[in-house]
Amino acid sequence: MPSFSHPLPHFHHMALSASLLQLQPSSLKKKTAVSRSWVLLDHHGKPTVLDADKHAIMRLVKIHARDLRILDPLLSYPSTILGRDKVIVLNLEHIKAIITADEVLLRDPTDDDVVPIVEELRRRLPKVSASGEGRGEEETCAQDGEGGDENEFPFEIRALEVLFEAICSFLDARTRELETAAYPALDELTSKISSRNLDRVRKLKCAMTRLTSRVQKIRDELENLLDDDDDMADLYLSRKSTVSSSPTSSSDAPKWLYGSPNTGSRIHKSSRASGTTVHRDDDVEELEMLLEANFMQIDGTLNKLATLREYIDDTEDYINIQLDNHRNQLIQLELFISAGTVCMSLYSLVAAIFGMNIPYTWKSPGHEHVFKWVVIFAGMVCASLFLSIVSYARRKGLVGS
Repeated sequence: MPSFSHPLPHFHHMALSASLLQLQPSSLKKKTAVSRSWVLLDHHGKPTVLDADKHAIMRLVKIHARDLRILDPLLSYPSTILGRDKVIVLNLEHIKAIITADEVLLRDPTDDDVVPIVEELRRRLPKVSASGEGRGEEETCAQDGEGGDENEFPFEIRALEVLFEAICSFLDARTRELETAAYPALDELTSKISSRNLDRVRKLKCAMTRLTSRVQKIRDELENLLDDDDDMADLYLSRKSTVSSSPTSSSDAPKWLYGSPNTGSRIHKSSRASGTTVHRDDDVEELEMLLEANFMQIDGTLNKLATLREYIDDTEDYINIQLDNHRNQLIQLELFISAGTVCMSLYSLVAAIFGMNIPYTWKSPGHEHVFKWVVIFAGMVCASLFLSIVSYARRKGLVGS
């Protein structure tokens, strides 16, 4: 497997360096059933490809095994966003990432859908200028304009922004592709009902149902985060790291302390209840705005799918109406055929009577004209009976006029 030529970045703690020594460098071996390839990006955006098993990753980022299982592609976990004490675990479709206060780990960096994300992280993770690294130098940051404000976000928030934008754009692109294929197929089905067109629409409807479920899950995850400020505060790893290292210090850069992984629940309210950290009302304002923007985008994608579903339902109703109309036409045809069959049966009855081997006077010479009148009279009776049945059916609205 190809690897970047960049060396491993310098880390601030010996515990992390010791963990890195146990990582195997990526090689040209063939991929196994589960890819062991990860890409690590530091706060400078410098990528390093790693070939590491789950135990090495657990030692590297101090993550619990049950949280790492969420990123296992063989287990098919639903989309999840977990905020822990020192890491954020994201399982968003093909994006399987672990975010710390100064690193991002992405699984399977050679995947076609992951490569653009890695490039975007390399571009947007580094700070624009050294002055932007100071958390208290707001006057300098204001001069950098809009781009400087974006880079003033903590490292983990910038990484979340890239990953959220990537998954929202990915699902929106899949939705546009589905719309491009679905609308012409539905229009073709309305113009010509055939087995081929029906099967094509059936497959598109199945794809739409699966995509809707995926988009709905991402939307629910974002909505759950927006509904709980504590969940959003749990994603500020730099703030928690700074407070845990020195609550009274005004250090410019957050320190990353590698303690034991938290084995508690997803939201660690007990640590906040101690009163060590005092949160302001606008603590999560930056993340809230970021989540709201992505929530609106994913909600718009879900609305597109809902509109497509309505169009499919309307097409199905139209097809059912057409089929009902054809069925009614067949019933009318069957009524005409049945009425004609009854009348011909009566006519055949007359012929059967005269075909009996019974002597009667009509067979004697001089009565040949009787046969002609019997045939004419029987035909008139049968025709009158047929017209009577048809007129009765029209009068009752059973057939069209």
